Amino acid sequence: MGLGTPAQGPPNHDVTNLLVEWSRGDKAAFDRLLPLVYGQLRSIAARHFRRERPGHALQPTALVHEAYLKLIDQRRADWKNRAQFFGVAAQVMRRILIDHARAQRTAKRGAGETVSLDTAKEIARAPTPDVLALDDALARLAALDPRQAQLVELRCAGGLTIEEAADVIGTCGTTVKHEGRLAKEWQYRQRRG
Repeated sequence: MGLGTPAQGPPNHDVTNLLVEWSRGDKAAFDRLLPLVYGQLRSIAARHFRRERPGHALQPTALVHEAYLKLIDQRRADWKNRAQFFGVAAQVMRRILIDHARAQRTAKRGAGETVSLDTAKEIARAPTPDVLALDDALARLAALDPRQAQLVELRCAGGLTIEEAADVIGTCGTTVKHEGRLAKEWQYRQRRG
């Protein structure tokens, strides 16, 4: 299996057919699906880790496996196509990383233990993991425009092409390009304060 982007993976109809079979209750369909999409799931995980700090406790393979366990619970989803599947997989991976970052932050703060003033100052100076900053920014964008937030997640974290993101969102590629430019402008303004 190659580590390509979703656009370079197995033929759309193979993945889509297996997704439809799986959503109709064929439990074996997911087992046949996984080898077809594993490389792309690893690519999505690797893309997430490019924004993470070095020495992260999770690794891309562990993230893919955790996402796999959560995706199994999505078997009642109404899967339409591979782009939708990879979009959901990217969202699941991001949620896992956010939960992990929050747990790490809580552990550093002592989770209810008494903390000395020096320790509190050290915690305050420690950088917030990028995944939490990204999550906060996406939440602010979602409050203004949920579709643009979904687009940013699908394109940046999921690695979907413009056409694939348009298919997941249910619009045309031209609209995705336009909204993508608006989302980039918003992100730029957020960084500048």
